[in-house]
Amino acid sequence: MSVTAITLAQVMTVTVIEYDQAMGRWEPNARGRLERAALELYSERGFDQTTVAEIAERAGLTERTFFRHFADKREVLFGGQDALRELIVTTLAEAPESTAPIEAVGACIRAAGAMLQGFSSRARQRQAVIDANPELQERELIKLATLATAIAAALRQRGVPDPAASLAAEAGIAVFRIAFERWVSQPGDGDRDLPQLIQESLDELKAVTTGG
Repeated sequence: MSVTAITLAQVMTVTVIEYDQAMGRWEPNARGRLERAALELYSERGFDQTTVAEIAERAGLTERTFFRHFADKREVLFGGQDALRELIVTTLAEAPESTAPIEAVGACIRAAGAMLQGFSSRARQRQAVIDANPELQERELIKLATLATAIAAALRQRGVPDPAASLAAEAGIAVFRIAFERWVSQPGDGDRDLPQLIQESLDELKAVTTGG
């Protein structure tokens, strides 16, 4: 049996995967199957009402397999944070030295947006789960704060002093958050992609700060 899997766990922890519900426990792509099963159950029953045992059963796997991939059921939604941070920091580090701090930050968050672009329906589903749960909302804010800290540190390595480094990092994360919210709130697949919305939000920020 062939299995096609495109995993967003490396970026935003939401997986798009086609699989046969009757797959045996030995089949590959266990992480992707668990992610999809969890997201389906969170949407159907709510995050708090879903157990690890139910996720494993829906995926056709065992609880032991679940815990080999995730520390707890929250990590199904947030397990890709490290990969996202690495992408952003690497893109920022590779920007030309002459690039202004806010432009370098814009480049790295557009890169993150480009990698998320193909997953709008899943991102929308994931966000709905988070929006319905205060604990998950807090975790999402912590994730964004962690990304801002990493961006600020990368800017300092480029020679940008504080408070400019911290301000540019916080502004970049605010731009990313607002653009992401606009992206997932579009009906259907929407007519504007995430990198485009990120650039629009960045342009709006520049207009505000320059009095435009």
